[in-house]
Amino acid sequence: MASSSSSGLTFKLHPLVILNISDHYTRVKSQSQPPQNGAESTASPPPRVFGCVIGVQRGRTVEIFNSFELLYYPSSHSLDRSFLEKKQELYKKVFPNYYILGWYSTGSEAEESDMQIHKALMDINESPVYVLLNPSINHAQKDLPATIYESELHVIDGIPQLIFVRSSYTIETVEAERISVDHVAHLKPSDGGSAATQLAAHLTGIHSAIKMLNSRIRVLHHYLLAMQKGDIPCENSLLRQVSSLLRRLPAIESEKFQDDFLMEYNDTLLITYLAMLTNCSSTMNELVDKFNTAYEKHSRRGGRTAFF
Repeated sequence: MASSSSSGLTFKLHPLVILNISDHYTRVKSQSQPPQNGAESTASPPPRVFGCVIGVQRGRTVEIFNSFELLYYPSSHSLDRSFLEKKQELYKKVFPNYYILGWYSTGSEAEESDMQIHKALMDINESPVYVLLNPSINHAQKDLPATIYESELHVIDGIPQLIFVRSSYTIETVEAERISVDHVAHLKPSDGGSAATQLAAHLTGIHSAIKMLNSRIRVLHHYLLAMQKGDIPCENSLLRQVSSLLRRLPAIESEKFQDDFLMEYNDTLLITYLAMLTNCSSTMNELVDKFNTAYEKHSRRGGRTAFF
């Protein structure tokens, strides 16, 4: 397997595809490996799931929007062709502009048997893509555990062979996906976690995102310094991207941005202050009700009136 692709294609992956693959894997794993009640069982390898990815290709840009599941036969390393054609027909009615771009699976690395499935889909798409999701948890990993492979024809030992090569990709979202992902991220834990727990998880996520942004900026800064010193060759395409990124910075230093920012900031402080006043008023009201209830019982015995 080669290190990187040389096709020049730009891949855009939508979060819905990753969620679908993760949901597919979770369901299959829970059904194939039921929990054992006190009995010791040997750890079986995690199951693999298979499906197709659909989307559009505009010129050199491939955008993967959605996916659907497929039936896989491990004995013959093949897919159920009739099921694939039926699912393709159904999705074509709902998404007439989407085409099958390739397929997906789960695992840590691409296996030799995956090339058989890849070749079987070439009659639908002459150059299918392979999306591989790694379901194992790695706390040290910062990037998404998803890899996109392309197939290239290389001559190995005088024999032309198809091999998988890695391709870079970016995450692309639409408004509906951003709302859905934000809703999932703010769901209350099933174990009845408190609001403080949710807030801590939210702040931890923000801290991790800022930390990752800071580390990537440092890497870019060191790379530019090395390029300036002549330690590495100058790459004009990267310099143009950095220049385009830096040109956006003055946009947030304009007077209009400062006015809008201060207005939003003051509104947030005002809402927080009103919420605090409302909370204090509610607490004071409860205290007065308790005091009147207690003083009323005392006045019945002593003949005095209520304090409030």
